[in-house]
Amino acid sequence: MTERYVLDLQEIDESRLAVAGGKGAHLGSLSRIEGVRVPAGFCVTTDAYRRVVAQEPSIAAQLDRLSRVSPDDQEAIRTLSAEIRRTVEEIAVPDDLAREITLALRRSGEQVPHAVRSSATAEDLPTASFAGQQDTYLNVVGAAAVLRHVSRCWASLFTERAVTYRRRNGVDDRTVLMAVVVQQMVFPQASGILFTADPVTGNRTVATVDAGFGLGEALVSGLVNPDVLKVRHGEVVARTISAKQREVRALPAGGTQEVAVDARRQEEPALTDAQAVRLAELGRRIEAHFGRPQDIEWCLVDDDFHIVQSRPITTLFPVPESGDEENHVYVSVGHQQMMTDAMRPLGLSMWQLTAMARMHTAGGRLFVEVTERLATPASRAALLELMGRGDPLVRDALETVLDREDFVPSRPDTPGGGVRAGGPPEPVETDPAVVTGLIERSQASIAALRREARTRSGPELFDFLLEAFEEHKRVLTDPLNFKAIMAGMEATWWLNDKLEEWLGEKNAADTLTLSAPGNVTSEMGLALLDVADVIRPHAQVVDFLAGVEDDGFLDELVKLPGGTEARDAIEAYLDRYGMRCVGEIDVTRPRWSERPSTLVPVILDNVRNFGPGAARERFEQGRRQASRKEQEVLERLRALPDGERKAAETKDMIDRVRTFIGYREYPKYDIISRYFVYKQALMAEAERLVEAGALADRDDVFYLTFEEFREAVRSKQVDDRLVRQRKEEFRVHQALTPPRVLTSDGEALSGAYRRDDVPAGALIGLPVSTGTVEGRARVILDMADADLEAGDILVTTFTDPSWSPLFVGIAGLVTEVGGQMTHGAVIAREYGLPAVVGVEQATRRIRDGQRIRVHGTDGYVEILP
Repeated sequence: MTERYVLDLQEIDESRLAVAGGKGAHLGSLSRIEGVRVPAGFCVTTDAYRRVVAQEPSIAAQLDRLSRVSPDDQEAIRTLSAEIRRTVEEIAVPDDLAREITLALRRSGEQVPHAVRSSATAEDLPTASFAGQQDTYLNVVGAAAVLRHVSRCWASLFTERAVTYRRRNGVDDRTVLMAVVVQQMVFPQASGILFTADPVTGNRTVATVDAGFGLGEALVSGLVNPDVLKVRHGEVVARTISAKQREVRALPAGGTQEVAVDARRQEEPALTDAQAVRLAELGRRIEAHFGRPQDIEWCLVDDDFHIVQSRPITTLFPVPESGDEENHVYVSVGHQQMMTDAMRPLGLSMWQLTAMARMHTAGGRLFVEVTERLATPASRAALLELMGRGDPLVRDALETVLDREDFVPSRPDTPGGGVRAGGPPEPVETDPAVVTGLIERSQASIAALRREARTRSGPELFDFLLEAFEEHKRVLTDPLNFKAIMAGMEATWWLNDKLEEWLGEKNAADTLTLSAPGNVTSEMGLALLDVADVIRPHAQVVDFLAGVEDDGFLDELVKLPGGTEARDAIEAYLDRYGMRCVGEIDVTRPRWSERPSTLVPVILDNVRNFGPGAARERFEQGRRQASRKEQEVLERLRALPDGERKAAETKDMIDRVRTFIGYREYPKYDIISRYFVYKQALMAEAERLVEAGALADRDDVFYLTFEEFREAVRSKQVDDRLVRQRKEEFRVHQALTPPRVLTSDGEALSGAYRRDDVPAGALIGLPVSTGTVEGRARVILDMADADLEAGDILVTTFTDPSWSPLFVGIAGLVTEVGGQMTHGAVIAREYGLPAVVGVEQATRRIRDGQRIRVHGTDGYVEILP
């Protein structure tokens, strides 16, 4: 049978993406939906493109050269892509292919104007739209012109913007093919784009219509500001009518032209409300067909809508599956745990199995539902107070949801249903032995876990781990453990509130908690200073470490003078803290013990920036500052009316905060210590799957859930397609920014600071550690890239405990995520670093190397000239 290079759109659906490209496949599917009008046309298939390109062997060599170019070498990409485009455009279209295209044109009328549109196989995908990356030509008249523009569409596969976009999305240029859609032109009175979910807020119940006069090119090219209408539940709920001074019209002889809109029409709406509602209903039908929110290009001709494209909206944050039609409100776990990166399936499922609350997943992140707690006045007030203490942006986002009429059902309080935000009604006694006992019990439990895990393998290991997860939760939910955590936090809040009320001093507890005893996270940072003390005297060791590029360096150290002592010091540190890493709540992230080279830049910074004994000196300095502050505060209080009582209460709270605030960090250390035991046992099973030939790479198990991993160990089989699919999903999730609060309507809220007491242009955040400092901003997204000097200010997205070794060498801290009692805030106070957290887009708004001033007392950052 003769190969066909041209298919009618009616012959195509989504299953033919490899033949028709993304646009062609979607248009074919659209043309089959009842009530949806799609301009008639045909598709020149990818087989035609493949055949034409095969006529010029030099293209394969050009593509190989392009594949070796660095993604950052924009000049080389520009030059090579232009070269490939010229080569493709100059290839003659074979006679039989030209005849087939011409015959298809005759069926609709050879002199009828057509649109000639690129349709790449990497286009309009669920995970990346590739919108506007290849070319479209409108109002093309005659067979010769259509053939010429088909060649141009083929060549547009290699526009600089398309090549760059593919690089950013991990798509190999050599794997992409181009089809071309040829459709009869429609000449609309109005056109535009319909989003079946609000592209700004993510709300799936709101459709957004952008509309302008004439052809849609005026909107796509940014020539005019469109009218914007928002449609919800069958009515227009918001509208903005713009002055539309220009439009794009078709020319009689072919091509298009910008023309001025008559002044009397410029502010007329392009669509009536009734038309916008009708269009939104059409969009819902299309959305239902494709099963996800759509970005739809439409044209209005004589009050009739024609759909010329529909693609998935790829920028929306996914919504947790609830299984019902009820309203739900979710709070981000990552913003509380200081890890907002996407997690792999094994990491997600392990946290779900070990968490104290039920966790929902969406976009590779974890969320907790709070709808029930928002429903009654007492529990709502308690939740908002607790969230506001931790992160005011979460509170603001929740209050924004509550302002939505009837979204959260309101119910009366039940007797005894209110939970006090400040914790348990019977506080624990201020006794250091409480903390000592909790830590001893934790260590004994972890030691038992380690012993037992070594004796288990295969399906028996997974049965044991499920039991271990219950012990994990039992230790963490011990009422005494919770009381000890809350005791330090409540004492901090009491001191800050009362001393501001009595003495007019903000955040006084920041100084009073300096060098509090028993903080495992701050001790971790100081301990790395001690490692630097061992290494500093040995110049050859320092030089060797400066060149370390892989994780086998510890074995090489012993060959150098002083190397054995250096290795022993690093290994002793790893024995105590090697289970930690950035993003440590995700069990799939490499631990310091697995990747010790991560610590090398920080060790070298400590060698360079500090002298011997710095750890002890810093701790003592903080302890003395806290002691002086205590005496000063108590003296000032005694001078007040009723001063003896106030001073006595304050002294009790200072003792209490110094007894318990260090323990705030210990439960996380417990969790991560257990996680490392779990991981070591699981990775041994992954190695066995590799040895059995069931798994290509041991890290592929990260893309299975715990239960899927368990089944793979039982059956000795792993679904390769599932692993590949999960890897692609994870890549997409990595590009998403998680909101602090998410609703079942898809509305993503990150909250706002409602303040007018900061200088113009300042970046607003949450004050978590007092003081003001000025210095060089170092924007660091990966601890392994640290290169700090004394006086630098660390600017990053989030800091979990693994970042604390950097804190000893900086002068201040700015993060995008955080709250009063998150790890970064606690350690910043421990070390006396002015810190502002929760600064939206800080790593983008502050450039590396800029001078900034951090106002840790008042919660804002100034970018200095």
